Amino acid sequence: MGETRHTKVLIIGSGPAGYTAGVYASRAMLEPILVQGLEPGGQLTTTTEVENWPGHTEIQGPELMVNMEAHARAMGCEMITDIIVDLDTTQRPFVAKGDSGTVYTADAVILATGARAKWLGLESEEAFKGFGVSACATCDGFFYRGQEIVVIGGGNTAVEEALFLTNFASKVTLIHRRDELRAEKILQDRLLKHEKIEPMWFHELVEVVGENDPKGVTGVRVMHTKTGEITEIPCKGVFVAIGHAPASELVKDVLELHNGAYVSVKPGTTETSIPGIFAAGDLTDHKYRQAVTSAGMGCMAALDAERWLAEQE
Repeated sequence: MGETRHTKVLIIGSGPAGYTAGVYASRAMLEPILVQGLEPGGQLTTTTEVENWPGHTEIQGPELMVNMEAHARAMGCEMITDIIVDLDTTQRPFVAKGDSGTVYTADAVILATGARAKWLGLESEEAFKGFGVSACATCDGFFYRGQEIVVIGGGNTAVEEALFLTNFASKVTLIHRRDELRAEKILQDRLLKHEKIEPMWFHELVEVVGENDPKGVTGVRVMHTKTGEITEIPCKGVFVAIGHAPASELVKDVLELHNGAYVSVKPGTTETSIPGIFAAGDLTDHKYRQAVTSAGMGCMAALDAERWLAEQE
C-alpha cells in the first residue's frame, strides 16, 4: 500500500501551465504538490528553437522548461515524478491515485495535462512506429542524416518539423491534403523558400512501406485527393505532424468538455464544471495553443484556486 499525501493544491501536469501554476500557488503559500506526469515539461521538451517566448529572442524548448521547473521549485513547489491514473471528484478533499501507488488528497486541483500528438490510424503507421515513423522531429531527426524524409500535415507543427528536419535530411517532402498551409505566414515563407523542402499538394498518406529485416521504412504511398492516383515516394523517415489532442482521459467522464475533448472553463476564468477543479493550458484551449497563453492560464488557475480556497474557509 502506497503512502497518502495531502496538499491544499494538487497540480497535475508540468508544461508551461503547470509550472506557472506552481510558481503562483507557492507564492500564495498554498504549498502545492505538482505531479509531473508522463512527459515532464510537456510538448516544449520536443521542440527546438522557441522564438515567441517574451524576453527571449530565441531559446531551446527543453531549456525553457528546465528554467520554468527550477523557478517553481525555488518558490517552494514540490515536484513529484509520478503519473495520476485516477481522479475522484466526488469526495472532498479530492482523491488522486498515482501510478506509483501514492494517493494524493487535495482541497483544490489544477489540471494542466496539456495535449499530445495525433496519429492517422493506419495499420502500416502503427507497424513502423519507432522504426521510421515518428511524431517528434527533435527526438528522431538526427537518425536521418543525409536521408530523404516525408512530413505529413499543413499546420504550424508540420512546417516547424519540416524546417527542423532540413538540418539533417537531404530532402524533405511535405504532404498536405490541400494546396495551402494553415501555418503562420512567417513559417510558410521560410518553408516555401527552402531549397530542401518540396511541398506535395492535394495528397494524403495511405500506406507506409517498409522492410522487416532489418525493420525500417523504405517509402510511402500517397493518394491524390482529387484524382485518386497513387504515387510512391522513397524515404527513410515519416514524421506525422497533424496536430494534437488534449490529454483529458482522466476527466472525460466527469467534467464538461467542448470541441471534442477539451475541458470547458467558465469564460474569463479557469473554473471547470466542478467547483474546486481548475483547468489551464492546452487541455482547455483548442484555439491558441501557445506556451505563453498556457502560462497565463496557469497563473489564472493558481489565483482562481487561491480565491476559491479562501471562500471555503
